[in-house]
Amino acid sequence: MAIHIVLVEPEIPPNTGNIARSAAATGSVLHLVKPLGFSLDEKSLRRAGLDYWPYVTLEVHESLDEFMAKYEGRRMWLATTKGGLRYTDAEFQDEDMILFGRETAGLPKEFIEANKEHAIRIPMSADTRLRSFNLSNAANIVLFEALRQLGFPGME
Repeated sequence: MAIHIVLVEPEIPPNTGNIARSAAATGSVLHLVKPLGFSLDEKSLRRAGLDYWPYVTLEVHESLDEFMAKYEGRRMWLATTKGGLRYTDAEFQDEDMILFGRETAGLPKEFIEANKEHAIRIPMSADTRLRSFNLSNAANIVLFEALRQLGFPGME
């Protein structure tokens, strides 16, 4: 059993490193969709992931189109501030993929619109000055809800 975390065009190395560490610790698969805002050899990326990198199941994709072609037919949840469903309303299943967009722009608007029935959000304050949660925090919030629903497979 595995949940797949998909980072589409991530920009900030420590966020990706933190998410990699969570993926390793939970047996989740991490997908990175290019272009990346950093090198996979970047020091801050490695530091944030600590010595967990050897335990990360990682796939790197050249583009969102390539990723979608490879995983056509798979169930995907789009984590976005524009989601119509709360993340707790999603009924996660084994091998589901949870997609997160760039820190500064999120997922492409047309991509969200084409998949709006699977667009989920994390509720937050209605204060319009606040845009979103930090990417690594958001990924962990949604990941752990999915794992909770699945009974924390393979975890103690």
